[in-house]
Amino acid sequence: MSSGAQFDVIIIGAGAAGMMCALTAGQNGAKVLLLDHTRKIGEKIRISGGGRCNFTNIHCNPKNFLSQNPRFCISALKRYGPQKFIDMVNKHEIAWHDKGAGQLFCDDSATQIIEMLFAECRAGKVTIWSGSEVKRVEKPAEVFSVHVDEKVVTSKSLVIATGGLSIPKIGATGFGHSIAQQFGHSIIDLRPGLVPLTFSGALLESMKSITGLSQEVVVKFGKTQFREALLFTHRGLSGPVILQISSYWRDGQPLMIDLVPDVNVADELMTARSTKGKQDINNVLCTWLPKRLADFVCQIAKVSGRLADLNKKQLAAISNGVNHWQVLPQGTEGYRTAEVTLGGVDTKELSSKTMESNLVSNLYFVGEVMDVTGHLGGHNFQWAWSSGHAAGLVAGQAVS
Repeated sequence: MSSGAQFDVIIIGAGAAGMMCALTAGQNGAKVLLLDHTRKIGEKIRISGGGRCNFTNIHCNPKNFLSQNPRFCISALKRYGPQKFIDMVNKHEIAWHDKGAGQLFCDDSATQIIEMLFAECRAGKVTIWSGSEVKRVEKPAEVFSVHVDEKVVTSKSLVIATGGLSIPKIGATGFGHSIAQQFGHSIIDLRPGLVPLTFSGALLESMKSITGLSQEVVVKFGKTQFREALLFTHRGLSGPVILQISSYWRDGQPLMIDLVPDVNVADELMTARSTKGKQDINNVLCTWLPKRLADFVCQIAKVSGRLADLNKKQLAAISNGVNHWQVLPQGTEGYRTAEVTLGGVDTKELSSKTMESNLVSNLYFVGEVMDVTGHLGGHNFQWAWSSGHAAGLVAGQAVS
């Protein structure tokens, strides 16, 4: 194995966080090598937001993140917030729009964000090796040795930006977690996040009639709730509201769904008995629900017939089926479709200001590889920019 070049900073993983870290370190004078085992860099950026990249959220704040150490993200988000990334986007004259709730998307294509990051890396004279497999990482003394293909490259600082396990078809692996454990770090339990939920048995069979329907709902799990669109699928439930709650949901626990959050159906049905008593309950529910969904509610409540003929128990079954529908998911679609990975490197073992390891000097972790996971809507990209910037500012300074 041949000996390679010496760098100030080596960054493993050329996704959003890795590229941000590289351009920041490079533009601050460090000699940077950015490595990735895939040949096509930035694929998660390219496919995000339906191909338009939800690159940040103007309302992003620490409350939009899950972590065992919830205060960890405060410093990095404060130092490099959404406006600073927007400034970079504007500098490159990339047109964008607010889709609502502060979610910013490119008008044209997510590839513009990738091209912007490449341009900023070039400005920082960053060396990029794509399609390069890291076989081993060592730190025999003060310098890291990274075995890449048939070469060994060295650096004073090493940044792990390899992401999580989500979407393996574009190259996701557990490499970063393995490196963390090699150097003595703890890993908070990993699981898929922002992922559709699956069902089985009689419930899934009954849901076939409403596959493809979308409805704005409130979904609750414990004390956490979200209000957004729900989508019924051939495997279970999806849509933004389900992706959001999936990061909180735990196996074996039910969810509570309010199909018409602005309507107290119990009260409305009592009122409607005097004016719509001769109508079938299915038709009455169509006042608030699409017909297929109204039929489904009646089916799961096992109630039919004219409204005036229904007793209190039957009316309660209908109103609960609408405003308090309790469902027990079988599981999730897993990492195959999950947008993020929950858990990761324990942030209690890292500096919240620099992302540096408290256990190994000049070792850094950025982005999704850590136990910091954002809500849907641009927050995870903002964490990539913020954490990558925080590490990039200091990793190169370690050589001085």
